[in-house]
Amino acid sequence: MDVKKELYTLCETYVNQRKETVEKVMKSNRIALEGETKSSAGDKHETGRAMLQLEMEKASQQFEVIQKMAIALQQINIIKTSEIVCLGSIVYTTKGIYFLAISVGKLVVEKTEYYVISSSSPIGKLLLGKQKNDSIVFNGNKIEIKEVT
Repeated sequence: MDVKKELYTLCETYVNQRKETVEKVMKSNRIALEGETKSSAGDKHETGRAMLQLEMEKASQQFEVIQKMAIALQQINIIKTSEIVCLGSIVYTTKGIYFLAISVGKLVVEKTEYYVISSSSPIGKLLLGKQKNDSIVFNGNKIEIKEVT
């Protein structure tokens, strides 16, 4: 299978799994919030509701991040190749291989490690617009671009 397609599919799986997890948390919190009934220990009740509200807000924020990741993935055309680093590029460098998509971290495809990064990450920003034989300096290290696909 094409490496770019495989990486893209793994990114989709990552987003879908995170979405399912957050949706389960939100549903669980909603049920718990609805189940909270007034008890004689009023302060305890209010504290419990406040904690659930905070968890709901946190899950909601995570859901927004996941939505943005899904949108970013939809913007990637895995068939397109470019000599200039852009969203969807695989960038072979002297310090590793990067796939510009969403922030996933390290993925392994066909026994090769790829760093799946967002184009808005610090190294992603440095790589954008570069091409073969260009170099960047990241964390004091010079990184040379060997190939862009």
